Amino acid sequence: MWRKCGGQASSEPLSFWNFYGPGGQVKAQSQWFVDATSAWNKQNRTQIKLQYIPTTDYVGGSKLQTAFASGSGPDIFLISPGDFLRYYNGGVLYDLTPYIASDAQSDLVAGVMGTRMVNGKIYGIPMEVEPMAFYYSIDAFEKAGLSESDIPKTWDQLLEVGAKLKTNKRYGILFETAPGYYQNFTWYPFMWQGKADAVDLATKKSSFNSPGTIQALKLWQDAVKQGISPRTTLGTGGGDLVGNLAAGYCAIQNVGIWGIADLKANAPHFKYGVFKLPIPAGGTYTTVAGGWAFVVNAKGKNPQEAAKFCAWALASTKTDSIQRGVDWISKVKSDVAPRKSVMDLATQNGAFSSGPMKVFKDDVFPGARGEPRYPAQVYKAISDAIQSCMLNGADPRQAAETASKTIDSFLSGYNGAAIL
Repeated sequence: MWRKCGGQASSEPLSFWNFYGPGGQVKAQSQWFVDATSAWNKQNRTQIKLQYIPTTDYVGGSKLQTAFASGSGPDIFLISPGDFLRYYNGGVLYDLTPYIASDAQSDLVAGVMGTRMVNGKIYGIPMEVEPMAFYYSIDAFEKAGLSESDIPKTWDQLLEVGAKLKTNKRYGILFETAPGYYQNFTWYPFMWQGKADAVDLATKKSSFNSPGTIQALKLWQDAVKQGISPRTTLGTGGGDLVGNLAAGYCAIQNVGIWGIADLKANAPHFKYGVFKLPIPAGGTYTTVAGGWAFVVNAKGKNPQEAAKFCAWALASTKTDSIQRGVDWISKVKSDVAPRKSVMDLATQNGAFSSGPMKVFKDDVFPGARGEPRYPAQVYKAISDAIQSCMLNGADPRQAAETASKTIDSFLSGYNGAAIL
């Protein structure tokens, strides 16, 4: 018999919304999703049906939020830590803990799991960890008379090198310009490097109006004001290396580790290098490590079976589950693993032994801090500050103060899950 959910039995396939496949931009990544669901469907009566949502609609749009608001959200979907509290506080996320064996739970990296858990319970199973860095065009460097010795280590050097790389047809540096969770995600490490934060977890009050925040807002503003960085991006946005860096639109681009696989699949002949984020005067190297996780709709057709699928796919100690993780982070995509066993096997297989993957593992990732989970109201105040400074010429000090007051006003009445 079919399991029951909400008092009603359902034989309908469980919908799995994602921005990879079938039919996504990177064929191998799309096929990974197809293969995973097909393997499950062959072994289980409850079927999983993939529904592909283009990245611009899924990440940059409101399709997912609108679906849940209308009561038609998917059974399984992907979220990042940045959007976790929106769905958890809204009663959407289903507790996956009972479906993950204890030995598998201990295999999940604690620092990665923190923003996917509430009161010791797991509400999301991560498929990856994605630290941010800078990619640069070797050809652009050479034509500008620059070499590896010119790779910037400070913010001042970053702007100086960016100015040298700028031409009348190409920008020197590219940051994400569109407002959204992704832009915030890419901007956080610049704030953190100056010992600043949006929320002081000890006092539960905003600390956004600090010098570190102000200088981070000013850095992105100066890059645009000086004509080093564009006001708009090409392709699917600031995370698209093929549509921007490889296309010659910029010489340096701020993107995560996933860009390695994107370039390999869609611009295999493009020559590039990777370097970790430069730091401000007196700052501390920090980058941000995000990544997407499988989550289950607690109000879906059959959350129990959906939870079983997620645990089977990403959090089982069986060989196929571990290999599925290895394939994702080192064969069809490029990531760091959220599981110790997956990372160990991928490393043994040589996935991080050379090239950009080695740079990310050895130089970039050691300074990583997990993407914070902020309520939508906090995220929006930060986003408004970034946008107003970067594109509208607002005074960074005033923008930080305005955002800080907005955040404090919200926090004074907040009673949802812990902000991390």
